[in-house]
Amino acid sequence: MERIKSPLILDIKGNSLDDGPGIRSVIFFKGCPLSCVWCHNPESQKITAEVSFDKKSCVDCGACIDVCSENALSKSLPEYVDRKRCTRCFKCVDVCPSTALERVGREMTVEDIVNAVEKDKPFYETSGGGITLSGGEPTVFTAFLARLLEQLKKSGTHTLLETCGHFNIESFKSDLLPYLDMIYFDLKIMDTADHVKYCGISNRTILENFKTIYTLCPDRMLPRVPLIPDITDTVSNLKAIASYLAALDVKKISLLSYNPLWPEKCEKIGVTNLLPGNEKSLTWTSGEKMAKCREIFASEGILINGKHA
Repeated sequence: MERIKSPLILDIKGNSLDDGPGIRSVIFFKGCPLSCVWCHNPESQKITAEVSFDKKSCVDCGACIDVCSENALSKSLPEYVDRKRCTRCFKCVDVCPSTALERVGREMTVEDIVNAVEKDKPFYETSGGGITLSGGEPTVFTAFLARLLEQLKKSGTHTLLETCGHFNIESFKSDLLPYLDMIYFDLKIMDTADHVKYCGISNRTILENFKTIYTLCPDRMLPRVPLIPDITDTVSNLKAIASYLAALDVKKISLLSYNPLWPEKCEKIGVTNLLPGNEKSLTWTSGEKMAKCREIFASEGILINGKHA
């Protein structure tokens, strides 16, 4: 297999039961066109590699400080790493004995990834599982993704894409869609101004892309709505999403309950929590809240995918 320039991969997680049918391996890509303030994988937003520091794992040996030529590490710093000084040479990562310091994002070729997931193929075949492409946003790397999907389909592997929906639709249709068995398409906020406020960009392209792809292959599409306290889970926003989907004759969606653990990830990569002071952002979605959200979609004749509800 020809080695080609590749994006950065955050992780390849095997034995997943929550990212599509059957047992799956999930490939997490680094880089995303959105900048959602609640991003559950904040380490996936930037396209470049980063240094992560977990103070709970630090054994205070000082080896990283000794090796850093930029003086970017200090016990006196609140976050330990001076991100402005750091050149991301990763020498500190290489000498850290406790993995408190880690590199976030590594380059892998199509061949590297195929070889990494090949060992799990028996689990896919016996469970009806496969490969899930996640992130970040995998479609940032359309050419690479097309090559990867082509190789995976040659071996008969089931492929699923998790996407924010912001991509070039023509490239998607010609280069990616022929190799995708399923698409999980996230719809977050219907109001354009709010989408810009909370996600960094307009939702116009996302909504246009959803309509186009759903019209082409409704049986391969599953819309997903992440329930973010007081942002996406409001009655007005959910009613707007339900109305939009009903107009397209969508019959089934997935509601993603809120996970409050992401702020810890922000600390590790030196990113400020963009939802400070919101007490609801520290709690999981309650059963009562989930039931009310279901009712909004049920009123439009839309069912919730049981596995994700």
